[in-house]
Amino acid sequence: MTVPLPQTEAATTVEPGTLTIGVLMGGPSREREVSLESGRAVAEALGQLGHDVRPADVRPGDVTAELVSDIDVAFIALHGTWGEDGGVQQELETLGACYTGSGPEASRLAMDKVASKERFSDEGIPTPAFRVLMGGDEEMLEEAMAHIGPELVVKPVADGSSIDLYMVDTLRGLRDAVEKIRLRGEPALVERRIRGREVTVGVLGSSALPLLEIRTESGRYGFKEKYLSDGTQYVFDHGLAADVEERAVTVALAAHRVLGCRDLSRVDMMITPDGEPEVLEVNTIPGFTSHSLVPKAGARVGLSFGRLCERVVALARERAGPVQ
Repeated sequence: MTVPLPQTEAATTVEPGTLTIGVLMGGPSREREVSLESGRAVAEALGQLGHDVRPADVRPGDVTAELVSDIDVAFIALHGTWGEDGGVQQELETLGACYTGSGPEASRLAMDKVASKERFSDEGIPTPAFRVLMGGDEEMLEEAMAHIGPELVVKPVADGSSIDLYMVDTLRGLRDAVEKIRLRGEPALVERRIRGREVTVGVLGSSALPLLEIRTESGRYGFKEKYLSDGTQYVFDHGLAADVEERAVTVALAAHRVLGCRDLSRVDMMITPDGEPEVLEVNTIPGFTSHSLVPKAGARVGLSFGRLCERVVALARERAGPVQ
């Protein structure tokens, strides 16, 4: 089921030549290379539409009054630490700059998988059962295996692009995965593994983009499957029952809303064998690469890559008011 976006969400309100758009990319995180790829693609697409684009490879300390004084809006294409956890957003807020995407608090909540899952639980949004472990406590490992196992997903509390994602089904496997994440100085999020169908819903403005199912040869959607594999399938004609799809879209919009997200996000979910959606996480700065999911969903409703980027800029400018 493909539903066109409402005109208010699909329309472009940014005329070429009226704004200077800074595209912020790079950053200090382990997702730096992905961010550079996203940023270059955004800058090229906006430039081809006739916009005045200023690409900038930035790290903490680079976002200064001098940098933002030369642009009317900052398009944030930074993934991971500092880019998605509210760091750069707070710096831009302090400088009074207009920027795309969610604000500092929503960004922090979404990046922290535990904080976001707790918010989902408080608001009645379904999400897989979980524990937070630091390793070394055999009793807690056994408790997690007994109460939410035996099939578990282990990942860092705050990271993206499915880096350090482990699927385990034994106590030894759980212990090893938690220890690998602990050695990075991070706690591990241990979730019940949902054996079902993996789907994602992009949210543009206040409307959902078409639901997309992700199918992989390995049965997992990790870094390799996201960026390196040609065997990963992205399916819009997924065959989900209409009521299941409607429920998933409703849950995605609710997850976006309760975290306080704005402009653009991507909500990742599992559909259980009973047809119930469970939210895994909300990405406030989804990727803009050739493999990225939100641009695929935008194209499904007639929004080219460039027009999608342009619409995100327009949402930020509408919120900030007219250029002075």
